[in-house]
Amino acid sequence: MKPIRHDPEAHRFEQEFEGPNGQPLLVFADYARQGETLAILHVEADPALRGGGAAGRFMQSLVNEARDEGLKLRPVCGYAAAWFRRHPEAAGVLAHSRPLRNER
Repeated sequence: MKPIRHDPEAHRFEQEFEGPNGQPLLVFADYARQGETLAILHVEADPALRGGGAAGRFMQSLVNEARDEGLKLRPVCGYAAAWFRRHPEAAGVLAHSRPLRNER
């Protein structure tokens, strides 16, 4: 697992994981930003990584990045919302619900 990368122009965070045959594969999250709040619109893992916990490790990396950068997250994606329900210890980075306009 490599460090999480942020591509602000693409409105995306991504992280590389080692696939079953040693190949580099990605997990990523697309977001919309309003100020210091990021609405997590979509989280996706390469199909070869699914079921192995890579997306969960990515979410933890995303939470750590948000804490380090003083950002708040609002999960819109079903996977991200479910992940936060299973990890109440990460609630400190959650934004209060309010309408978010897409600044893409």
